[in-house]
Amino acid sequence: MSFQIALSGLAAAQKDLDTTANNIANVNTTGFKESRAEFADVYATSIFSSGRTKVGDGVTTATVAQQFNQGSLQFTNNSLDLAITGEGFFATTPDLQSQDLTYTRSGAFKLNKDNFIVDNRGNFLQGFTVDPVTGENSSVSLSTSSPIAIPTSAGAPRETNNVFLSMNVDSRALETASLGFDATDRATYNHSTSVTVYDSLGESHILTTYFRKVDTTAPDPSQWETFVVWDDQTASPIPGDDIYFDSSGNFDTTLGIPEVRLPAALLNDPANGYLTNGAQYANDVVVNFRDASGTRAPTQYASGFDVNNLSQDGTTVGSLTGVDIDSFGRVLATYSNGDSSYLAQVTLVRFANVQGLKQVGNTSWKQSLTSGEPIGGQGNTGTFGAVNASALEQSNVNLTTELVDLISAQRNFQANSRALEVNSTLQQTVLQIR
Repeated sequence: MSFQIALSGLAAAQKDLDTTANNIANVNTTGFKESRAEFADVYATSIFSSGRTKVGDGVTTATVAQQFNQGSLQFTNNSLDLAITGEGFFATTPDLQSQDLTYTRSGAFKLNKDNFIVDNRGNFLQGFTVDPVTGENSSVSLSTSSPIAIPTSAGAPRETNNVFLSMNVDSRALETASLGFDATDRATYNHSTSVTVYDSLGESHILTTYFRKVDTTAPDPSQWETFVVWDDQTASPIPGDDIYFDSSGNFDTTLGIPEVRLPAALLNDPANGYLTNGAQYANDVVVNFRDASGTRAPTQYASGFDVNNLSQDGTTVGSLTGVDIDSFGRVLATYSNGDSSYLAQVTLVRFANVQGLKQVGNTSWKQSLTSGEPIGGQGNTGTFGAVNASALEQSNVNLTTELVDLISAQRNFQANSRALEVNSTLQQTVLQIR
């Protein structure tokens, strides 16, 4: 029996050495979680034996438990390097249609040849569908997650239908409305500003808005005329509504919201020379004297001409210029045409018992009976943790502690070897008795 006890001690010490050696070997493995060999004594007896004199039957390895404490973050220059500060895991699948989820803390992701985000083994990072404008997800159910793709272009061009313009016109300006308007003669207008707009084919055009102060002797001295010129069509200015201001310099809307409307029929007619590339506008182009939200309006103060908002809703085809991922896991793509769009939200998963997860290699785990069901969610909520872009979670192995444990396991192995040797000596002594 003593031989078996010593042998069980040797096996336990060997298991401890193996566990410690594996921890040391993975000290630089991204997302690695250290393991700890946990042991239990072996004790067997029957109802007819004396428990008071029973010594025990050695030791056994109860489990090799992984320790999922947080590893430190290493910051990088790659926006697709991701780390989680919390209890969550990334979810990956081996192919585009698979629902065989694998879970990992290693966030060293990159793009494959088809522009999908993958890990080092080509497994696809899963994400939730989001609204491209607000980034709000529609569901956090794992069954609705799908591989995240990064398109390299912003898609088809979008024609401009609205220009939003808010500005301050100078109340001290002299009237110019008594002169005939000529876009080439600076003396016939007070202020001007330009914006680039796009037709249905994505070709750019310059739209210039002109402002002329009406005669100050008129009944309403705070009146301004507006004109719009398309590209170099200076001989064919398009008049817009007049803008009125009250005595405080505020926008007067009692006569309605002024605008300059460029009819689609006018722009599409080849005889007018506005479009020469075959493009066609489906709707009118409208210059709105306000911002897109309707909260900022033109003013007339004793200050220089100042444009405080100028935007339009058209785009040309744009190429990808950057990818950003926030702490919620929302993936935002920006393009060279000024567009930006939320593409997806990185799927995070947590478990009731993380130590019950089954290891499958490549610093990855799968669900098991003891881990509980995977629960999907988003970053920065509950215990899922926050997503950190341009960062990797380092191994949580403490090398100093492991080296001390290595010495301890070695001494334990030596002690059990000595016990085995003593037992052998005693057996040899008994065999030599005559």
